[in-house]
Amino acid sequence: MMPARSDSELLTLLSLRLKGFVDSGEAAQLAGIEQSEADEFLGAAAAADLVVYRDGRISGWQLKPEGRLRGEQLLAAQLDQTGSRDAIGEAYDRFLEINYRFLSTCTDWQVRVVAGEQQLNDHCDPEYDDAVIAALASIDELVQPIAATLTAALDRFASYGPRFAERLSRVRAGDTDWFTKPMIDSYHTVWFELHENLLATLGIERATESKQG
Repeated sequence: MMPARSDSELLTLLSLRLKGFVDSGEAAQLAGIEQSEADEFLGAAAAADLVVYRDGRISGWQLKPEGRLRGEQLLAAQLDQTGSRDAIGEAYDRFLEINYRFLSTCTDWQVRVVAGEQQLNDHCDPEYDDAVIAALASIDELVQPIAATLTAALDRFASYGPRFAERLSRVRAGDTDWFTKPMIDSYHTVWFELHENLLATLGIERATESKQG
């Protein structure tokens, strides 16, 4: 069975939810639609008081509370219409099982213990760094099947598996900014985005996540 497709309204509102503040070109890229379509929708959404355009040193579109609520309604309706709630929920549970391990691996990349004291990792010990990269690779082996499960249910999750794989490949090749650097679409950035996507899709607030189940 083919994964369920998502409409442009859902995808555009979700792109703002995931990134917080984007221009229409970034929204279109994230949503996988033409920029003209994103421009048209964002204009209509602004008129409906769902989004707002902030103009200044950095300009872009941002969700208003009404837009966040509308997005959550669309996401919930999609799960109900496609019958994919159980599959997404099961994938989310599997993701949570490895989330702490991933975050710990990111900490190991940034900080290490030397003589009993924590200090910033200066990346002058290739053996240590290679071990952390190997840990990242083992996590990737676990998250790839989760991404495949999500993609089989909803097509809007299709980018995550390839994005993780491509970033791991860059890190292994020595371009280690792609491990955790926050200002680029690093492995950590994509991980955080997938986490937020799952929370939004299932209607879970991050602050109460640990209380679920």
